[in-house]
Amino acid sequence: MTKYDIVILTDQKHAYPTTIDDYTKNVLTEDALVANALGQLGLNVIRLAWSDPSFDWSSTKAVLFRTTWDYFDDFPKFSNWLNDVSKVTTLINSEALIRWNIDKHYLRDLKHNGVHIAETLFIEQGSNKTLKELHADMNWKDTVLKPCISGAARHTYKLNPENRAEHESIFAELIKDEAMMLQPFQHNIVSEGEVSMMVFNGQFTHAVLKKAKAGDFRVQDDFGGTVHDYTPTKAEIQFAIDTVKACKELPLYARVDIFNDNHGHIALAELEIIEPELWFRIHPEAAHVLAEGIKRKLTN
Repeated sequence: MTKYDIVILTDQKHAYPTTIDDYTKNVLTEDALVANALGQLGLNVIRLAWSDPSFDWSSTKAVLFRTTWDYFDDFPKFSNWLNDVSKVTTLINSEALIRWNIDKHYLRDLKHNGVHIAETLFIEQGSNKTLKELHADMNWKDTVLKPCISGAARHTYKLNPENRAEHESIFAELIKDEAMMLQPFQHNIVSEGEVSMMVFNGQFTHAVLKKAKAGDFRVQDDFGGTVHDYTPTKAEIQFAIDTVKACKELPLYARVDIFNDNHGHIALAELEIIEPELWFRIHPEAAHVLAEGIKRKLTN
């Protein structure tokens, strides 16, 4: 018998935190805003780690992926769990969207659907080309190398002619086991930052500007990046809406990360529809937009 309308999913670290640092406080605040918005609509909500071994996932109508930020630490376990849980309840976003979005080859799909992305070379698992050869093939100088399946800037490296050789060995090891992607270094991300646009059920709600700390190129707060309120242009809003509409199905929630590329054009950095930080604490009203979309989905 169904006991819950929706489970808000987190990771083991944040399910039952033993210490409350600023980072954990933000996670708890964000999840509370969503839970309260859902509760105000009469939905019965519980918050759990996706890896909770004792919970009967058939006892909830739906699960909402929020801060499952450890899934890539044991991806085979997560993948098996995803397969099993999708058979007994509704996933938000759907399993198809999650599996598509986990692998950054999705950027190539979006490009084919008319979304402008940064120039990207996908290097498939097992490739025997060196970094030197790949850069020569593309005629690129300063670049960023990262895995196609990753999170929190795992194995993300800024390369240039001076340090490229010292990364050859780690690249050779990584490419044995996983696909990688190489992109020209985007100078405007350092000077201007990266904009995150929140879109729920195709509707834009709010945006933030993420800036890297001095001397770094990664905008994530894990690496000292800062977050600022941001008012996007009409063109940026339309870009975000067009991006989610270019997906294989419309996600109920999405974060569209954009920047001005080296040629001055709005470009997609990443589309996050698995477990993105959505900054409800900056714009609490958006939690209610998400909650209303979830209720509509559950009652249709």
